[in-house]
Amino acid sequence: MKALRSLLFLVIAATAVAQAQETGGELAKIKEQELEDVRERISQLKESMDESAATRDRITADLQEAEVEISENRIRLKELERERDYSTRRKAELDAKLAEREAELDEESEELAEQVRAAYMSGSQERIKLLLNQRDPATLGRLMAYYGYLNEYRGANIEAVTSAIRELAGLRSEVAAEEARIAGLAKTRYEELTRLNAAQEKRQGLLDNLRQKLSNEGLEVDRLAAQEKDLSRLITELTTILSDYPISSEDPFSEHKGRLTWPVAGTLLHDFGQPRVSNRLKWNGVVLAASRGREVRSVYHGRVIFADWLAGLGLLVIVDHGESYMTLYGYNETILKNAGDWVAPGDVIATVGDSGGQNQSSLYFELRRGTQPLNPSRWVTRRPGQ
Repeated sequence: MKALRSLLFLVIAATAVAQAQETGGELAKIKEQELEDVRERISQLKESMDESAATRDRITADLQEAEVEISENRIRLKELERERDYSTRRKAELDAKLAEREAELDEESEELAEQVRAAYMSGSQERIKLLLNQRDPATLGRLMAYYGYLNEYRGANIEAVTSAIRELAGLRSEVAAEEARIAGLAKTRYEELTRLNAAQEKRQGLLDNLRQKLSNEGLEVDRLAAQEKDLSRLITELTTILSDYPISSEDPFSEHKGRLTWPVAGTLLHDFGQPRVSNRLKWNGVVLAASRGREVRSVYHGRVIFADWLAGLGLLVIVDHGESYMTLYGYNETILKNAGDWVAPGDVIATVGDSGGQNQSSLYFELRRGTQPLNPSRWVTRRPGQ
């Protein structure tokens, strides 16, 4: 009876576990579907904003196309460099292994040559000579045993040499394959650099045309005002889209005021609240000059809610930290996260660039609660590496 109850308990437990796993799998599918829905809504929002920007200013749309192409080229170039570095290291390892095996083969071959010479000198009737020249059976037995060991060793030596020759052939084939791979990567890298240079020339031509068009200060102010309006619209729409997916944390963002780390080490170019072009507009964030390609890191836990190009800010990443707090990272050269990705403090999310039509490589960093910009210097005080 006890055994029956135990068996029944095990069956119920297994069923419960299976149901839990099935439920967990269904929940995971639902979550993934929800994430895809959110991404689709954000994508539709982005397309709508692109259409509005293109209607307002065709040069902006062309600039977006050129800068996104430059970003994609740079990402592919970095991937090619990683592959090239791996192949170079792999080839060096194979070359070292090949040299080691060749040295071993030389030793094995020399030993085998000595054995062959010894066998030749003793003639082809070695075993018969031993039988005829020895009268003591015990001595003869030992000599025959030694002779057997010698033959076994010689056979093993021949097999070792043969195996080493086969291994060397395989290694040489691998070395040749890596050399061909490195040559192919070099060719692809050259092609990518050619495309990158063409995209950069196109971008520079667009910027020259844009600056000529905006040489009138009034036009520049109107353009900046329109871009700021676009950003406000984007954040408002994102807040609406993500209202059903709030971020909750045991360690809220608000409790870290004054203890966050700057996303990049750089020199302050523009500070929060400073005038832009005229007194009509002010900086809602800070601009930090930094070398191109330097890593941009998230200041706190959160979820990436936008990772795309936006007029005025170029390649932009927005991270939602909960409690309506968001951080914005603009002017990037490349974006390394996608909408929906979770990030932790210090995670690399982008690299410094000059997208958005900037004159030099820098990072635009902004902190908001809802649509209200906040002074980052009151929240972020630590230098990277502290």
